[in-house]
Amino acid sequence: MMFDQIEMMRDFFTKGGPVLVSIFLLSIVLWILILERYYFLFKVCPGKINQIVKEWQERQDHSSWYALKIKDGLVSEVSTALKQNLIPIQTLTGILPLLGLLGTVTGMISIFEVLNVFGTGNARGMAEGISRALLPTTAGLATSIIGIYFSADLNKRAKTREMMAKDALTIERKTNKIQDLLTK
Repeated sequence: MMFDQIEMMRDFFTKGGPVLVSIFLLSIVLWILILERYYFLFKVCPGKINQIVKEWQERQDHSSWYALKIKDGLVSEVSTALKQNLIPIQTLTGILPLLGLLGTVTGMISIFEVLNVFGTGNARGMAEGISRALLPTTAGLATSIIGIYFSADLNKRAKTREMMAKDALTIERKTNKIQDLLTK
């Protein structure tokens, strides 16, 4: 059973040619980066935001120019962490369809080689060239479309978390002002 599945995968990659293998490997890298970003957003980022809020709360001065620059630096620190790996994800989603196009070209070249050597009489050779042309194109486009969706979602979530960090520091400062007024 397992051997049959491995054999089917090997046949699939053989039919698609070397470009399909590179699309597969880049797709794995893309998914690793996407999963890492979701892990960061849901597991690491809330702790990071809590850390900067705690750091801001421990400061005595919240209103001077220097304090506001420190607050901006804290938000920038979270923003930088949120945007990490988003550009490589976007780059990979742009490269994958181009690799699929390269697969189309290499498949067409193999079809022309068959036509040159055998003429139109070798249908099997032409079919191999067509599959070498179509499989990488389909794989590149499919993974790219999925990558574009997740890239947009990750960008939106990163912006939302950045705004949450800004709001957490601002709300905390306003809460302190209200508490100061109440205690006076």
